[in-house]
Amino acid sequence: MIDAFASAIDALFADPNIGEDALWKAGGVSGGAAVRVIRKSPDRVAEFGDSRAVLPTVGIDISRSQAATIAEGDLILIGAETYRIIGEPMGDALGLVSACEAVQV
Repeated sequence: MIDAFASAIDALFADPNIGEDALWKAGGVSGGAAVRVIRKSPDRVAEFGDSRAVLPTVGIDISRSQAATIAEGDLILIGAETYRIIGEPMGDALGLVSACEAVQV
């Protein structure tokens, strides 16, 4: 059963309308490994007392089969843009995808 989900995840990352080619630099210093990522930019609401602010965020999903050890501080290069992973990546229930929060550097 897990193989069906893994195949579906691989197909999503491979889809040129969803996934993007990227370079993953573990620790931000290695030569890097070619990976496919799904970039998301959901807005996040932060509350301060009675005030609310909408903050832009960048989320990057990466298949654990391509980057099993992705961690805080790693860099993801997508085209001419570079992102640093902030916080510890969160895994999905099946352990197939790491969801990373990132900032552009």
